[in-house]
Amino acid sequence: MSQRHSDSSLEEKLLEYRFHSELRLDAKGNPASGLPMVRDSLQVRDNAAFQLDSSAPPPQSPKEEGPRAVVLSTQSPAALKMGTQQLIPRSLAVSSKAKTPARHQSFGAAVLSKEAARRDPRLVSAPSFSLDDMDVDTGPEGALRRNLRNRSYRAAMKSLGAPGGERAPIQLSPKLQALAEEPSPSPARCPAKNKRTLGRKRAHKGSFKDDPGFYQEIRERGLNTSHESDDDLLDEPPSPEGTGKVDAPIVVKSYRPAQITWSQLPEVVESGLLDKLPAEERKRQEAIFEILTSEFSYQHSLGILVAEFLQSRELRATMTQTEHHHLFSNILDVLSASQRFFEALEQRHKAQVCVEDISDILEEHAEKHFHPYIAYCSNEVYQQRVLQKLTNSNAAFHEALKEIEKRPACGGLPMISFLILPMQRVTRLPLLTDTLCLKSQGHPERYKAASRALKAISKLVRRCNEGAHKMERTELMYTLHTQLDFGKVKSLPLISASRWLLKRGELFVVEETGLFRKLASRPTCYLFLFNDVLVVTKKKSEDSFMVQDYAQVDHIRVQKMDPSDPSLLGAGSGSRSSSVPHPFQVTLLRNSEGRQENILLSSDSASDRARWITALTHQERQGQGPTNKGDLLQVEITKAYLAKQADEITLQQADVVLVLEQEDGWFYGERLRDGEMGWFPEDFARCITSRVAVEGNVRRMERLRVETDV
Repeated sequence: MSQRHSDSSLEEKLLEYRFHSELRLDAKGNPASGLPMVRDSLQVRDNAAFQLDSSAPPPQSPKEEGPRAVVLSTQSPAALKMGTQQLIPRSLAVSSKAKTPARHQSFGAAVLSKEAARRDPRLVSAPSFSLDDMDVDTGPEGALRRNLRNRSYRAAMKSLGAPGGERAPIQLSPKLQALAEEPSPSPARCPAKNKRTLGRKRAHKGSFKDDPGFYQEIRERGLNTSHESDDDLLDEPPSPEGTGKVDAPIVVKSYRPAQITWSQLPEVVESGLLDKLPAEERKRQEAIFEILTSEFSYQHSLGILVAEFLQSRELRATMTQTEHHHLFSNILDVLSASQRFFEALEQRHKAQVCVEDISDILEEHAEKHFHPYIAYCSNEVYQQRVLQKLTNSNAAFHEALKEIEKRPACGGLPMISFLILPMQRVTRLPLLTDTLCLKSQGHPERYKAASRALKAISKLVRRCNEGAHKMERTELMYTLHTQLDFGKVKSLPLISASRWLLKRGELFVVEETGLFRKLASRPTCYLFLFNDVLVVTKKKSEDSFMVQDYAQVDHIRVQKMDPSDPSLLGAGSGSRSSSVPHPFQVTLLRNSEGRQENILLSSDSASDRARWITALTHQERQGQGPTNKGDLLQVEITKAYLAKQADEITLQQADVVLVLEQEDGWFYGERLRDGEMGWFPEDFARCITSRVAVEGNVRRMERLRVETDV
């Protein structure tokens, strides 16, 4: 028995000596100096082994030792200062079942815990810890190495059991994945602070030609209508893809600003000009450079239209020569004009880091080289008609077009978005040139040159619009001339160079009097409203109409009616009046026979009635616009809209419109860039709420109109 007791005592001493040596404990069982601190774990005051500093102070003598208080990590000075909890991503944590501490601590840690508990019984209730779970390590000479990941004791213990009897390298599995150090998020920009450096935040290497992008997806900063300053936009990153539903195939979901600005060019940064130029001059250089870069993106997209669609043999084989010509018109001439324009701009840019001016280039090309745009825009009505016909009735064309649009070169954009590029470009140039004028106001000579360029480009846009309208109106008048049958009514010479259609459509006749007395129980009439005459017809088929009467627009009066009006209830059956909630009366003061005729009509919706009343009173509205356009609601078009009726207006993305009327989900407004008016759905626009932007748009409109009218 004594021998067995002595063997057990000897074995216990050997084990104690072994673990004292491995754990670097002194003879009393205290950790030796230099033992690293366990972060976020047990901390014992007045114990040299648990000090934050890696160099431990001299050990206290037994006489100085007092009761050792246990301070939990959540109550430590560091925790009280920094907080008691920390949030980490769920995906970085490994969940595990909570187990008893005894199963997770190593044997050496158990000896240490027992020894500490023997000296101070209060430590028994403290949670145990493992040296393997320390988040720090010691380097040479006991130096503390921080910021290491937590260790998993379970993984370490599995590695200790490697076969062969030799100790295998310990592969520790982290409980939490190490996080790469991320830069702190930058605070929100304040437009009023540090404006001169905003354009230099992103480093751009190489040329602006490296990533031309699609012109359909680029919105020039010169078209900006928000309250942000030009400097804020210089550092604006690409906008993400829009999530709004696209209502038409020609709509591009979102657009992004240009990728690089003048102040981000390497040659500009290296020259030191940014520290010398005044703010206004830097903005003028940005406006010049934007015209250059946007022209390059536009030319790039035109090249895709030519290479992928125009020169496609598969697509060419599905249509006739006439259809092919109407579809692509003189796009090669437009591309050639764009190339010459870009080459002139690029040559000026290469010759001067700080460009003196480009107004002379704009004026020259608008007057002498941009005439292909007029022919292309004039062909728009044929282009749209042929494309619609081929898409709806030509299966081979439709399949070939779908295959081409799937190619990576097209970027997932439909062909129509490439076909309308010249119209988009020619209507944006005046706005970009106007921005150049605005930034040149401090220099009289440059301002005069920019104003001349704006005048030339505005005239070009007006000629493009007139060409497109003239072709459309002339063809439509010839078509209507064959569809209208005057019968017994005195014939009217319909075809005229000064006449065009404003609105057409079918309406209900509420009161069966005069012309409609002998018609059906709920008669209808079909109206053709031209700019100078109203023709009242009865629809016989989709392409045949019998003329009932007509009157000059000067001899027409329109009155909006209320369904509860007593005069309306007395005119005919009460049931009929209650079934037409949107009535209005049209009075022909002098009809085709020279007498007065009243027609009580109704529409299916409030918006349709409002559109008819607006169209019928268009002459009365001329010259009676609001005196202060700054008080009108302004909207910015968020997605392109293609007019479906004569009184609607085709709008491009980023167009600005002054809203004159609003009715039942529809806006009637005046387009800023050219003054054209028409109706369009509300959900294609967003309101501009910034007062600064609203007033700026009004001033821009006035400048554009002055230059156009001169």
